[in-house]
Amino acid sequence: MHRYKDLKFWQLSRTFCKDIYQITNSFPDSEKFGLVSQLRRASVSIPSNIAEGASRKSNKDFARFLTISLGSSYEIETQLLISFDLGFIQQKQLENLQNILDQIIKMMSKFISTLKI
Repeated sequence: MHRYKDLKFWQLSRTFCKDIYQITNSFPDSEKFGLVSQLRRASVSIPSNIAEGASRKSNKDFARFLTISLGSSYEIETQLLISFDLGFIQQKQLENLQNILDQIIKMMSKFISTLKI
């Protein structure tokens, strides 16, 4: 078992999740069940899967859950680009969120490569 709360990418993913919730507050009401819901669910999925995977007994299981978190990260990246294309977020917001997401992805990918599976 791993201490997920000590993992920098888990900590950063929690902050990122909060950022997603805050930024989607300004999306149009018509997107409540569209992009808002998708972005929020995927952003919650990142730290949640890290935590769930850390509770598993094997590194192989943990790596599988981290891979799911990576998938959610790339899903969010696409949804942010679509949000930008639709004018729901501005270039600066997109760049800031992408920067944080890139950090999470890099840290998580590096960590996965250190797991002995």
